[in-house]
Amino acid sequence: MPDDISDSLTKADTLHFTRPIPKSAGAQMRFLLKQLKTTREVATTLGISQRTVERYVKNQIRQPKPELAARLETEVRRRWQPLVRKRARARAATATGLVIETRARFGFTAAPGTTDDGRMRRITQHLPPEYAARLFAAQEAGAAEPRLRQIAAEALQEIYFKDNGARASNLLVEFTDIDYVDFAF
Repeated sequence: MPDDISDSLTKADTLHFTRPIPKSAGAQMRFLLKQLKTTREVATTLGISQRTVERYVKNQIRQPKPELAARLETEVRRRWQPLVRKRARARAATATGLVIETRARFGFTAAPGTTDDGRMRRITQHLPPEYAARLFAAQEAGAAEPRLRQIAAEALQEIYFKDNGARASNLLVEFTDIDYVDFAF
């Protein structure tokens, strides 16, 4: 099961960066070396040899293979501008909330006589700060993807389908077969 929710939350962080990440492989390696402190840690993180890391740092190798380039960029992006990321998440968790845009299959458990057949829906919905806080806290605690999906499903259930408690009080929503999910905050 891909980490759709977690990856989308991390991708939304990049919208708040004030500077671009380093472009060259050497600059990215030097940044990771500064963050992780040793070439052994960088090598372990990227799944390459310690000597290869040293060669990238000294610009003896300039062009990584596509798989390594993707892993390298992902690791740099995960660690880039942590204070900017922290401020943006704190603002979303306390004041602004976040917007979820998704296309997924939504099924229902509701009162007898209503349809519970799941169908694909495209939904764009603003979620209040308390759901943003729950999602961020779960992600930072290392929660698995099913837990993040459950929080997102609860949020959409309450805000979109139940209209903040104005209708369908016994409705339970299943959030499956995610085609895509994007967050903005």
